[in-house]
Amino acid sequence: MKSVKKFLAIWCTCLALLLSSVAHAGQSCGVRPQDARSIVRGMALAQLTAQALDAEHQRSGARVVVLARAGQDLRKYGLRYSHLGWAYKTPEGPWRVLHKLNQCGSAIGSMYRQGLGEFFLDDLWRHEAAWVVPAPALQAPLHALVMDRSRGMALHTRDYNMVSYPWSTRYQQSNQWALETLAAAAEPGVSSREQAQAWLQFKGYEPTTLRLGAMTRLGARVSAAHIAFDDHPNEKRFSDRIETVTVDSVFEWLVRSGLGTAPQRLELPGAI
Repeated sequence: MKSVKKFLAIWCTCLALLLSSVAHAGQSCGVRPQDARSIVRGMALAQLTAQALDAEHQRSGARVVVLARAGQDLRKYGLRYSHLGWAYKTPEGPWRVLHKLNQCGSAIGSMYRQGLGEFFLDDLWRHEAAWVVPAPALQAPLHALVMDRSRGMALHTRDYNMVSYPWSTRYQQSNQWALETLAAAAEPGVSSREQAQAWLQFKGYEPTTLRLGAMTRLGARVSAAHIAFDDHPNEKRFSDRIETVTVDSVFEWLVRSGLGTAPQRLELPGAI
């Protein structure tokens, strides 16, 4: 822990200056600047996560994991995590993350490759990391895909919707991209989002159902450019059943299908 604190002391001042006037990608443009303690805790979480992933790599040979963070408080929906990406070990040694983010609450999504420090410097609701290790048979194809710049972008759709319907290609949210990309790695014949979604249905993936009343849906649609409901089937939308891809549902499905290990969690001690 002393080495973590020493590392953070060196970088804290530089990061504070860098981030004081810039909102992170994937957040609302109105997000407040990060304070020094948030930066310290985010970097500490990144350091501890890197150590845990290195230990997993030494133990099992895993070079890619599904990595999640708790960027928003979603407890009222029964959810623990808000966002996931593919963390992969580079030939140089450090872990990096390929993930999709919504820029400043707009209706546009973009792809990012970031270090663990950047991944966890996003004004987190709770300083906790969680990951699932994909099955051994998926390790090589997943690692090859996320390392390839062209293939990693192949199923990305620019039009972003925070609650996009899992079985539609009109929009795509961050967790949906990650899940569809898994399908492309697991099944060589998958080259489109339609094919990825068909494979996921065949493998028994079940999205999370959010219970959102009409007034909630109306308020969200009017006030937020990155939220839409017009890709959901009318019979579900008008009965207040909004289905979407969540971290919790992805983790549950990976374990249930045998495609991944039980989730591992790392929560930052409050004293750091």
